[in-house]
Amino acid sequence: MLKDLDLSEINKLKTKEIKDLADRIPEEEYMDFIEIFSADERKSVQSICEKLKKALTRKQAEEERLDLLNYYENECYKNGAIFVAGLDEVGRGPLAGPVVAAVVVLKPNARIEGINDSKKLSEEKRDALYDIIINEAIDYGIGMADNFEIDEHNILNATYIAMRRALEKLEVEVDCLLNDAVRIPGVDIPQMPIIKGDAKSISIAAASIVAKVTRDRMMVDYDKEYPGYGFASNKGYGTSDHYQGLEKFGRTKIHRNSFLKNL
Repeated sequence: MLKDLDLSEINKLKTKEIKDLADRIPEEEYMDFIEIFSADERKSVQSICEKLKKALTRKQAEEERLDLLNYYENECYKNGAIFVAGLDEVGRGPLAGPVVAAVVVLKPNARIEGINDSKKLSEEKRDALYDIIINEAIDYGIGMADNFEIDEHNILNATYIAMRRALEKLEVEVDCLLNDAVRIPGVDIPQMPIIKGDAKSISIAAASIVAKVTRDRMMVDYDKEYPGYGFASNKGYGTSDHYQGLEKFGRTKIHRNSFLKNL
């Protein structure tokens, strides 16, 4: 776009025209824009240049962050892995609903701007990233264990069940599995447990988002089936409105009885 600009006419451009140009150019032309207009002494034009400089700084910081998030995946590739997966779960603590696990296989050196541990993201951001992850992933799988299985096996073992079910949904053969702090029994894929992995690995972060959005949407649906417990907002966790619902209406078919022994 800037290549069509007549440099001899730059001084004749009004501030609004320069601003409109800055709004239209792609990010890769920001530096060229800054070089062209940096000599313009008008404060408004300098302000536009500063805005683009800050955008480039943010972009560089995000690229460096994404490089760090790809560190563990790249270590797997260096060791000969072809497909690297990240796995995470959500829903260990709630009083109701399932525990949900997700596993995601991303392309090498994946660049998904804004991706992070699902707990650090707004619902709106998680929903947007969920769509991007599902569309860009090489493969993904979702597994869960319901409240009956949680009561029967305990929450830790039910979590492992959900994780194994997620892995069974994959079509590709994973060479390296990155987990958020746990080592899953009964899985013969080489595993790399990472403490706080959902904040350190792009694949685990992606899995945490897929698991979180999946479970949250389930709890919103359960709220329609079992009104009065606040499931749409509390997602089954032990909030005051949830306890009030239990006191008023009793337990539902999705409550974890083993979590409610004192009620």
